[in-house]
Amino acid sequence: MPPSIVIPVLSYPDVGKAVEWLCRAFGFVERLQIKNHRSQLLYEGGSLIITERTNTQGEVSLWGAGYSTMVRVKDIIAHYNRAKQSGARILSPPTDYPYGERQYTVADIGGYVWTFSQTIADVDPEDWGGILAEQQN
Repeated sequence: MPPSIVIPVLSYPDVGKAVEWLCRAFGFVERLQIKNHRSQLLYEGGSLIITERTNTQGEVSLWGAGYSTMVRVKDIIAHYNRAKQSGARILSPPTDYPYGERQYTVADIGGYVWTFSQTIADVDPEDWGGILAEQQN
């Protein structure tokens, strides 16, 4: 995961082209590339995730919004229970992923999509298809 606590997630039709442009135009630095569908960018103390606009089934990602927000939390289950009890619309329950994160996704009262994530394991990105920027050079 990027080092930031709150991380905007933006989707583009072409992740590679978007990453190249954002780095050139705004000074972001690519931290991690995940195949051709996702990338993590850094800028000073902040982070940004770029995702593919459509998934492998041709469906628009991020539930059609084109953007979402990711937040790192310390206790995902407690956070999930609080959100659920407060009436957040659960889009996906807490799920463990091979990249060492447990995440759940909800929509807030305005329809904005939020993904909350807790690191549960330190996994080498090569084990799940990621390439750290240092490895690309």
